[in-house]
Amino acid sequence: MAKWTSLAVVATSLSLAAAQTFQRLGACPDLGCVLPPDQSDFLPGQYFDLRLEVHAPVNGSEAFNNGEPDESFAVTITKEGGEAKSIADFFGVPEPELEKWDFSWYEDLFARDADTPSVVNVASKIYRKLALYEPGNYVVTLSYYGDQTTVANWVVRPLATKKQAKNVILFIGDGMTTNMITAARLLGHKSINGKYQSLLQMDQFPVLGHQMTHSIDSFITDSANSASALYTGHKSTVNAMGVYADSSADFFDDPKVETIVELLKRTWNSAWGAVSTAAISDATPIALSGHSRSRYAYGSLVDQGLNSVTNYSWTSHGGPDVWFGGGAEQFYPGSGSYEGKDYYEAFANAGYEISLNKTSLLELGNSSKALGIFCQSHFPVWLDRNVFTDNLAAFENEPLGSEGPALDLPGLKEMTLKAVDILHTRGGDKGFFLMSEGASIDKQMHALDYDRALGDLLELDDTIRATVEHLKAIGELENTLVLVTADHGHGFDVYGGVDTKYLAAQDTDRNKRKAVGTYELAGLSQYTVPVEGVSYGTGPNFPVNWDPRYTLAQGLGGNPDHREDFRLHQSPRKVVSNSPGFAKDDYFVDSKDSADGFIVNGTLSVTESSGVHSLTDVAVFAMGPCQETFGGVYGNIDIFYKIANCLGLARPDNKPGTVPGGGCSANATKH
Repeated sequence: MAKWTSLAVVATSLSLAAAQTFQRLGACPDLGCVLPPDQSDFLPGQYFDLRLEVHAPVNGSEAFNNGEPDESFAVTITKEGGEAKSIADFFGVPEPELEKWDFSWYEDLFARDADTPSVVNVASKIYRKLALYEPGNYVVTLSYYGDQTTVANWVVRPLATKKQAKNVILFIGDGMTTNMITAARLLGHKSINGKYQSLLQMDQFPVLGHQMTHSIDSFITDSANSASALYTGHKSTVNAMGVYADSSADFFDDPKVETIVELLKRTWNSAWGAVSTAAISDATPIALSGHSRSRYAYGSLVDQGLNSVTNYSWTSHGGPDVWFGGGAEQFYPGSGSYEGKDYYEAFANAGYEISLNKTSLLELGNSSKALGIFCQSHFPVWLDRNVFTDNLAAFENEPLGSEGPALDLPGLKEMTLKAVDILHTRGGDKGFFLMSEGASIDKQMHALDYDRALGDLLELDDTIRATVEHLKAIGELENTLVLVTADHGHGFDVYGGVDTKYLAAQDTDRNKRKAVGTYELAGLSQYTVPVEGVSYGTGPNFPVNWDPRYTLAQGLGGNPDHREDFRLHQSPRKVVSNSPGFAKDDYFVDSKDSADGFIVNGTLSVTESSGVHSLTDVAVFAMGPCQETFGGVYGNIDIFYKIANCLGLARPDNKPGTVPGGGCSANATKH
């Protein structure tokens, strides 16, 4: 029998309970790991991989068995009411080969500061492309080191084979909270005596719910694994998408789970696409097709977007019918593209029409697949594209890789409406799935540039409004489930009003703070009050004055040291900078930012240069077929199951659906 090293029996019970800042492996509290882990849910017929790991820590408080992992571990699966069987027998697959590796981690901050990592040796096996078709409860039991077990309880959700919605459009306001929605409404919609004279489009959706955004091993999530939860019904680890993160060194061998578009393609052969004001390789758009432990493997993920997973047998999603966004550095040949290849050429060779600016976007036909990459990195935000347009000249983001600016940029609305037309044509009777993301709500909240964040939120709502009208015009509104939600939140809120003229006139920080009015001194929104000589030509549902004297007192709960004057920043904001003589990641208030403002002490580590995500639940707005299922409070994974059920993707077998012209199906190992 295996032996605990020294006094580690006591130490381990303490260390595992205290393992908080760092974890040996998320969702693996014992020395045996089952991935997918305990409490995992599955759609009937959804493909997944099963990874098993047995850990033998070499040193540290968990040191065990002289660092020798049990290579003779065994695993069984039991369906409720049935008998336990080995994984190989249950699924009818051969036993995979044993894999071995090692990794290291820090048990806590003291260990990190002392640079004393704990080393772990691993024995592992992985069973690939499995599927469970019978709803119910399953128990997976991993046995190792003689008398130790790790148990994973799984639930296969009920069958749902009827396709109730022809199309699904999922709008994601990245990082968007109800507090931000409230603030954006205050900026763009006039109220009289407390009553709004118009509303956001999302306000008018008939069903409102809330989703909890926790990741698998942290209550604060990031955009990669939160998007993955929305698209797969499986929670994951920060920075991971379409996989459960294992402990191997390879970013692309982790156990995968099938995404909504992969399921949709092999079941109904529907069209699908993604639109974003971020790089198309950014977490939210790329997680529809991406399977990797690292969201930062941009080039490889773009290759997966075109060619699907190629290192293992897996579902082919057929390539997106529409892909519109930024991130040109992953497409023109160079260090940013996968293997230095020209992905504009690769997409063109695959039959895509290529668009690099707004003019050519609007000229695209609707019958061919389309790739639109309009700038390097992420889009300049709505406020710079529509109000402070002179700022665009400072960008070096031309989509072919030159140092010039991208000036002929579409907005989220133009990209989304064009995507709908293409998907409507290409999907035909089989329908389509579209994800459209307002990305810089999140990115500008990180930068503490609240006006730019709220401008992008208003752009998202304007896009939703135009899309609803367009669906009516083409006769598809009643056939389309339209959802609006976020992937996570930020700790943003508005807590009063500010007399910015008075603030700037004061000579001490304490006196400047007297300019902040709360309760009855907060006043009313001045963003909807016309001012002579001020006009942006941006139409209704946007502020008529972005820079009033009386502004909003607003901020984040998690932020770095910065200076605040609550004024509109006419160029993109930078709140911190480095100081000579200090480490590069030791940040101080930037002396040029908000020069008339007062210092706001940060609530984060001095190594953090921006605001961070928060715990808050986020809203879900729904209209169309199945809208009633989106009320209430539920987990982020339930978004996937609700969409999948509405699309009839919970199948008793791996055969394609029966809509005329339905797609072909790849084989999986079933049970």
